[in-house]
Amino acid sequence: MCGIVGLLVKNPALRDQLGQLMVPMLIGMTERGPDSAGLAVFTDPLPQGRRKVSVFAGYVQNGDRYDWSELVSELNRDLKAKAEVEAKGNHGIVSFAIEPQRVRDWIMRYEPLLKIFSTGRSIDLYKDVGTPAEVAERYGFASFRGTHLVGHTRMATESAVTPDRAHPFTAGEDFCLVHNGSLSNPHAIRRMLAPHGIAFDTDNDTEAATRFLEWRLREGDTLQEALQKGFEVLDGFYTFLMGTPTELALIRDPFACKPAVVAECDDYVAIASEFRSLAHLPGVNHAHVFEPAPEEMYVWKV
Repeated sequence: MCGIVGLLVKNPALRDQLGQLMVPMLIGMTERGPDSAGLAVFTDPLPQGRRKVSVFAGYVQNGDRYDWSELVSELNRDLKAKAEVEAKGNHGIVSFAIEPQRVRDWIMRYEPLLKIFSTGRSIDLYKDVGTPAEVAERYGFASFRGTHLVGHTRMATESAVTPDRAHPFTAGEDFCLVHNGSLSNPHAIRRMLAPHGIAFDTDNDTEAATRFLEWRLREGDTLQEALQKGFEVLDGFYTFLMGTPTELALIRDPFACKPAVVAECDDYVAIASEFRSLAHLPGVNHAHVFEPAPEEMYVWKV
């Protein structure tokens, strides 16, 4: 059992309040996921030619005091990456002006215990072990600004409680997924993707779904086409919430075993596993509140 939350603000005036509105949503899912929590927030994209990676130093000794400035200095010396960093404890958002894979490879050589949680022009990702309130406080979620976000609280059932196994999961650039449920065929999906050169970082079943859907997007599918193929390939009980730079998308399995509720109004679209995480939102009493249907695609654009 896990909790999912998502928020897309249609009213630009609310973008500065995105994190403030989201934190009670995440904390409202504590009973569904007390083990770990995470959040992917989508901001205005970096200029063309620049990318950023979300890097986690929690596995490094004294990672909460990690020297991000030294990392960036060495990166610029070695690769002339024009890199900069925004640090929050053991997470660093490193932006740069060279090809992302070169940076990812360099970071892994520089410090193998660092974990790269996301790559893109728009996405920042924070996740860690602890209750939702603890993680939100640790990284200052309430101060986050942006257009939309995807969040998750985890109660582990099929893999260990670690920061890298927390959600959201990402693959490729500017794509993330959170999951409530369980897949029965993640190993078959891994075997299917292996000939395409797709490697995995964890044993979590959610990573299999994330990498399958991102692979379909990279092959040229629209998000709707990728999700339709997901219905055909992904077996199990699930509610998936996904984020791209311009969209939030929600699907439930054909039996709709895992709960979800949506509140939509002129100012925002808000999604959660239970209504209690939406009850504080402004104007929710006048919003269109509904339970998403099974095996239907719901896509909202910024």
